[in-house]
Amino acid sequence: MPCSGVGRFEVGLQRSVHRGRDKNSGNHMALPPPDPKFVLRGTGASVNTLHFCCKDQVDCNPILYSGSANGRIHVWNLNTCRADTILESHDGKSILWTQTLQSRDSLISQGRDSTICIWDLAQGRKTVLDCIPLDNYGFCQCSLLDKGVSSYLLAFPGKDLSEVKIIEIPNKTPVWTLKPPADAKLGMPMCLKLWQPLSCSRPLILIGYEDGSVTLWDLSEKKILSRLTCHKEPIMCLDFDPEKVKGISGSSENNLGFWKLDKQQNLKLQKMVELVNAGIAHACIRQDKKIVATAGWDHRVRVFSWKTLKPLAVLLYHTASIHCVTFSDHAALSERFMAAGSKDQRISLWCLYNEP
Repeated sequence: MPCSGVGRFEVGLQRSVHRGRDKNSGNHMALPPPDPKFVLRGTGASVNTLHFCCKDQVDCNPILYSGSANGRIHVWNLNTCRADTILESHDGKSILWTQTLQSRDSLISQGRDSTICIWDLAQGRKTVLDCIPLDNYGFCQCSLLDKGVSSYLLAFPGKDLSEVKIIEIPNKTPVWTLKPPADAKLGMPMCLKLWQPLSCSRPLILIGYEDGSVTLWDLSEKKILSRLTCHKEPIMCLDFDPEKVKGISGSSENNLGFWKLDKQQNLKLQKMVELVNAGIAHACIRQDKKIVATAGWDHRVRVFSWKTLKPLAVLLYHTASIHCVTFSDHAALSERFMAAGSKDQRISLWCLYNEP
């Protein structure tokens, strides 16, 4: 279907993440975008994935996990800006995704060796408790949903084209296998987002496919509830806000899709924002639902207002494609951070729009 509501995001028309006041006129004026507050170095390879964990005990050091193309997972202490631990994993194959389970001492990682590892990091350990083999060697990241009482749903691409599987962990029980109709021609799943509707007890999943469409699935009935084709190229990333029931998607082309769910659970295009340069590798909505950031192939992080969808800033620091962007959860930090990881082997940390 054709995309409507196109707006243009010109890099030259950046708006600042801070504002000052002109001493002569008293008028507010935009300041240039800031430099990163910190830069983490030493990954030894392209940084593919980032995950903050700051919500444990207040007296614990806030940490950031990074996964790199050399199979290493760095556990960064954000007070010292150094890696406290380096995990050698996945037979040296690229790390695609990491996330914590309940606390910083339990980590799950996905690698290009087609395995998922569950780690015990308590008291300095570096122990792999379990490995889950996958049938897919693509680049699609897993998606995790906390069910409570140490139980999770884990979604990942299956062996067959377009197939997605959901299992329960830690017991690895198969729960659902999602297969679209053969005539749908969706291609491979490129990105996944498990989520729990606020007014419903059963989880749903959003899947971005190779054909440029976003689909909403009912897991219990194993059927597509809605499908929106808003990109001409494969969807590289998506994120979703269950509270406002709206999401964002990016592709290898030069636009971002903003869409929402209506009361009948139909996906509706809200706006397309055209970019000067093509390629969005990752998108992330901040936990307070105020801003959203994207990681660009053009070495730029773009920041938007999540309420108005207006561009707020373009952040320039990295010298190669940015692969991932994420936000801290703020509980153990005096200020909220955004982190971006790049092919240039560096991780930049930024302090953005932290006013209440």
